[in-house]
Amino acid sequence: MNIVRITDGRDPRLAEYAGVREPARLRERGLLIAEGRFVVRRLFGFEHITLKSLLLNDAALMGLSDLVERTGRTGDVYVASPDVITAATGFDMHRGCLALAERPVVPTMAALVGTNRFLIILERVVDADNVGSVFRSAEAFGVDAVLLSPGCGDPFYRKAIRTSSGAALVVPCAAATPWPEAVDQLRASGVVVAATTPDATAMDLGEFVATPAARRGIAVLLGTEGQGLTDEAIARADVRIRIPMSGALDSLNIATAAGITLHRLHEVRRPR
Repeated sequence: MNIVRITDGRDPRLAEYAGVREPARLRERGLLIAEGRFVVRRLFGFEHITLKSLLLNDAALMGLSDLVERTGRTGDVYVASPDVITAATGFDMHRGCLALAERPVVPTMAALVGTNRFLIILERVVDADNVGSVFRSAEAFGVDAVLLSPGCGDPFYRKAIRTSSGAALVVPCAAATPWPEAVDQLRASGVVVAATTPDATAMDLGEFVATPAARRGIAVLLGTEGQGLTDEAIARADVRIRIPMSGALDSLNIATAAGITLHRLHEVRRPR
């Protein structure tokens, strides 16, 4: 890769990095920005991601020198001081490590469901950190794909990619549309839809993972922490499952709930 020193945050070569503060503009142009050395290192290994350029401070350049100097990737590595990076992005990017890349091609839901048997469906999960955390658990526990209802946060937004540790760029995703009819389409394809809920009348997760349904094609339906799943979504599920708890609390943050649920299912589904 070609290393270029930049001394002015208004340099037109850094114009796309303004997408840090204008994510809608990035999305319209089919681009994404990834942040942090760990995620950027992962990007270098993703053949399905076209890396366009890097924007690094000197410390980040030193930390990634093995990749920058030896990789077969093309593109420019822009090296700048922290104040120049702040001027270009509009944020104090204290990590000093950004990558600009093309957004992956997103398949249709039908294409994903056809071959994949362990799925997540997110309903109206807006928060980027929650979206990213779910993708991180999805990669860790062998989920094949994540489906997102209308109103969900963008998994290719910078914060979601960072929180997912790059998993949002690994685990395939698709739009679950039309909603909530997409849940009916999943069931018609033979997938068991399991809706997560704190309702005391739902089946305990431990009981569910002991049933044959937990080993079939399955989609775990997750909603927002505050409002949970809509009645329309729950009514379309095959089964309602809950994480039994002690004490006054009856629910968990979606990131924690997703991790527990997916781990239990992974344990009974993985090859022995």
